[in-house]
Amino acid sequence: MADNMKGLKRTHYCGEVLTAGETVTVGGYVDTVRDKGGIIFIVLRDRTGVVQLTFNETTDKAVFEKASSCHSEYVLMAKGVVRERESINEKIATGRVEIFVDDLRILAKAQTPPFEIVDNTNTNEELRLKYRYLDLRRKPLQDNIIKRSKIAKVARDYFYENGFIEIETPMMIKSTPEGARDYLVPSRVHLGKFYALPQSPQIYKQLLMISGFDRYIQLARCFRDEDLRADRQPEFTQIDLEMSFVDVDDIMEIGEGLVKRLFSEVMDIDIPTPLPRLTYTDAMNRYGSDKPDTRFGMEIQDISDMVKSCGFGVFTSAIEAGGSVRAIVAKNAASVLTRKEIDKLTEYVRGIGAKGLAYVRWVEDAPNCSFAKFMGDGEVEAILSAIGAEKGDVVLIVADKNSVTLPTLGALRLKVAKQLDIIPEGKFNFLWITEFPFFEKDEESGEWLAMHHPFTMPMDECLQYLDTNPEKVFAKAYDLVLNGTELSSGSIRITDYELQQRMFKALGLTDEEIEAKFGFLVDAYKYGAAPHGGMGIGLDRLAMIMCGADSLRDVTAFPKVQNASELMSSCPSPVDKESLDILGIAVTKKEEE
Repeated sequence: MADNMKGLKRTHYCGEVLTAGETVTVGGYVDTVRDKGGIIFIVLRDRTGVVQLTFNETTDKAVFEKASSCHSEYVLMAKGVVRERESINEKIATGRVEIFVDDLRILAKAQTPPFEIVDNTNTNEELRLKYRYLDLRRKPLQDNIIKRSKIAKVARDYFYENGFIEIETPMMIKSTPEGARDYLVPSRVHLGKFYALPQSPQIYKQLLMISGFDRYIQLARCFRDEDLRADRQPEFTQIDLEMSFVDVDDIMEIGEGLVKRLFSEVMDIDIPTPLPRLTYTDAMNRYGSDKPDTRFGMEIQDISDMVKSCGFGVFTSAIEAGGSVRAIVAKNAASVLTRKEIDKLTEYVRGIGAKGLAYVRWVEDAPNCSFAKFMGDGEVEAILSAIGAEKGDVVLIVADKNSVTLPTLGALRLKVAKQLDIIPEGKFNFLWITEFPFFEKDEESGEWLAMHHPFTMPMDECLQYLDTNPEKVFAKAYDLVLNGTELSSGSIRITDYELQQRMFKALGLTDEEIEAKFGFLVDAYKYGAAPHGGMGIGLDRLAMIMCGADSLRDVTAFPKVQNASELMSSCPSPVDKESLDILGIAVTKKEEE
C-alpha cells in the first residue's frame, strides 16, 4: 500500500534546492537509484530539474529500507536537511548540494517503463507517442511545453497593455469555405445538419469589429482537415487579432512589437525593428518562395537576356513561350555537388514539376558546362561573370514558364543549402511579405481564383482592374515569415457593402451562394462597419522555431501523427451504432478495389 502525504507539504521544487542548511520537502519522480551498500543516492526529478537524495547508515532504518526499495519512476516525497555534496556535479544546477533525508514517502510505485526516460532518447517516436504521458516526463519536451506557455503569457500581457480585449468565439460554427476541408460536427437536434469546427475565427472577429470592440485578441483553437507535415497539425493555436480604424502599417507595427517583446522576454534576444519587407513579386523573383529563408544568400538570378539568342533550344523555347531561364549559384560547392549529386538534384526537380536541370560545375581551370556545345565563344564565361560564379562554384539552371522556374529553384535553393550546411543556427530572420496577387490563374481551367478569403481588400490603385485585368489586382495582404516558415497571414478587410458584392461576383459566386455562405456577415455591413484588419500568428510554429524543435509534435502536448490519429488514445475511433442512429448517420465502407 502506498504512503500518504500527511504531515508533509512541498516547500521547494527539485531544481530550486540550492542553499545548504535549509530543511526542505520535495516531491517528484525517481530518475536514478544508486545503491552503494551502506549508502543510497536517489536522483529525484520534477519539471524544474533534479536533486540528489542521500541515505546512509545513520538514516532511520525504516526510511533506509524504503529508499532501497525504490526504482525508476516511483513517485516520492522526501524531507530533509540540505548539505554540501562531497562530489560536486557542475552539469546540474543543484550539483553542489544534496538532501540528507529523514522522512521518505513512496506515494506511487511504477512498473518498468516501455522505454528509458532520458533526455537524449533513441526510442522510436511511434512508441513514445503511444506512451506520450511518459515521453512528456523528459526534460527537453517539458522545457518546450513550458517555453510555449511563457510565449502565450507574454503575448497576452503585450496585447492587454496595448488595449486589446480578449474575446472567445464559438467552436461550433457554420461551415464556410476557407481553403481547407472543415471538420464537421453532426447535430442531434437538427438532423441532417452540421456544425463545423473553425478553421479560424475570421468571420467572428470581423463581426466583433462591426460590434465596436475596436481591438480583439484571442488565443484561438483552429481546425483544418488537411494533409499533415512537420509544421502542420489538424488542430492548432493561433494568436488571433483584429483592429479597427487601421491600415496595413498599423497592424504590422503591432505585430513587430509582439515579436520584439517575445524574443526579448522569452529568449533574451533583441530583434531589430522595423522588420524588413519584400513584395510577393520580389520574394518570388529572388527566392522562388513567398516564405523565403533569408539566413543565407544563393538568390535566384534571371539570365534570360543572356541566353535568348543561344543555340540551346531548351532555353530559347522557354523564353519564346513567355517563360524565363534562371539560375542559382552555389558558392564553393563543387566538392560537394559532384556530377552524381547533380544527377540526383535533376531527378529531384523533375519530381516537383521541372523538365530538367542545366548546370555549370567549375572545378578545373575551364568550367564543365552541361550545355556548352550550344554556346558561342565566351558566352558561358560571360554568364558566369555576370552572375558572380567563380572557380569552385556550381551553377544550377532551370528554364520553363515562371510558375515552374521560380518555385523549382526556390525548393532547390533550400535543398542545396542544407546539403552544403550553410544555414546558420541560432539566427532569426523575420520578413514581411506584402502586396500579394489577389487572384491566381488555374493552369487547367484558365479561371482566375482568389488567393485569399473573399473579405480581403484590394489595393486602392488596383480596384479599376477588378473586372477587366485580374492579373493586375494586388491585395492589402501581408505574411510574417521567420526562417522560411510562414508564421502569420493577415489583411485589411473589405467593409464596403457594394465593394464586397462586387468582389463576390468577381469570384464567381451567385446571389444564392453568397446568401447561403456569408449572408449574416454581408447583412452586418449594411449597418456600418469601421475599417479594420488583422492577422493570425501561429503559436505552435512560433514555439517550434523558438524552441529549436524539428516538428510541431515537439511543442504540442498530445499531437497527431501523419494520418491525423493520436496513437496514445487510438483516436479517432469507431462509435457505437446507437450513437450514430441518434444522429441519423450510417457509416458505409468503400468497396475494395
